[in-house]
Amino acid sequence: MRGGPGQLLAGRYRLTDRPEPFRAHAVDERTGESVLLRALELPALLTAGQDPEDAVPAQADRLVRRVAAVGSVAPAAHPRLLRGVGAFVDGESLWTAEERPAGLTVAELLVGGPVPPYRAAELAADLAGALRALHAAGLTHGNVTAESVLVCEDGAAMLGGLLTGVADEGLAEELGGPGGRRRYDVRATLVGPVAERWPLDGGPAGDCWALGVLVHRLVTGRAPYPEGNVPELVTAVRDGRREHSAVCGPLGPLVERLLQPDPVLRPTAEAVWRELAELLAGAPEPVDEERAARAVTLKPEAPLVPVRTRRGGRRGGRRGGSAEDIGNAGAGGGAGKLSGGGAKPPRIPPSLFGPLLVGGVLVLLVLGIAAVVMFAG
Repeated sequence: MRGGPGQLLAGRYRLTDRPEPFRAHAVDERTGESVLLRALELPALLTAGQDPEDAVPAQADRLVRRVAAVGSVAPAAHPRLLRGVGAFVDGESLWTAEERPAGLTVAELLVGGPVPPYRAAELAADLAGALRALHAAGLTHGNVTAESVLVCEDGAAMLGGLLTGVADEGLAEELGGPGGRRRYDVRATLVGPVAERWPLDGGPAGDCWALGVLVHRLVTGRAPYPEGNVPELVTAVRDGRREHSAVCGPLGPLVERLLQPDPVLRPTAEAVWRELAELLAGAPEPVDEERAARAVTLKPEAPLVPVRTRRGGRRGGRRGGSAEDIGNAGAGGGAGKLSGGGAKPPRIPPSLFGPLLVGGVLVLLVLGIAAVVMFAG
């Protein structure tokens, strides 16, 4: 899309910077809120070479209505869900609009390295709460990825990308039909080798599986499955070839259950949220967590093996927080414990033990000689 700051899209969204190829920041002139616009390129089959002034072809119109229908029933005021604002076609692209408070995506956060396990547990608890609300509304998210999760400046995680995921799946169905090889090929082009997007099953259980993949990524900095290309990834998921969840430290048992191939064996979003709340209630002091994180990161990478079976305000505050600040910010609950604790006394380095011992002996010897001289005198 061409254009720059000041351009108005769909008669509503005023661009605030020069757009990237498939995304742009804007202000919703109806509400004054900052929004993120994401674009999905439509093939000529859907746009039929129409001019922007002409009527939108039927297939593109169906996509817009499909996205709008999901947005209309999604929980609008949940504190851990980014609200989808709308969808529209502009030229040869379908655009989705989503509110965008200040913060960093998990993908941006992970550029600085993995997240400590208990901080990852805080973020995962926020996401489990968001999924719980969506599932209660009869919706499946289908796009729980590092790109769709925003970590606000108050430390809370917010789940976005709902409308983008609906648009992806809708376009794959429009071009490839309800199932089969053609849809797989189209979807592979749209989604790419992103492990969270390729569960063996859909529905709420598929969202929970994706959450397990994302938690593994948060703690280790990588997906549990190979992401070289889509066929390699899909085959590994199907065969259960993945890195063992033990590398996730205290979150390992939960991740192991979330990645079970049988959806019946996976915990629900409600169960995940409760388990993480219990884990955070017993979280160690920061120094202990850092030591545990180092133990996990320094451990040799486990081989790919078959597997058989806070809360603060809704919005982030000021702009400009660094990735380190946002990544380490606590959001309440377990975070209160993680940020507390007094300073521990400094420890004597082992290399000083010898000199200190010799010095002590010499001091005692001098004192002894002085005492003898005094009594003899």
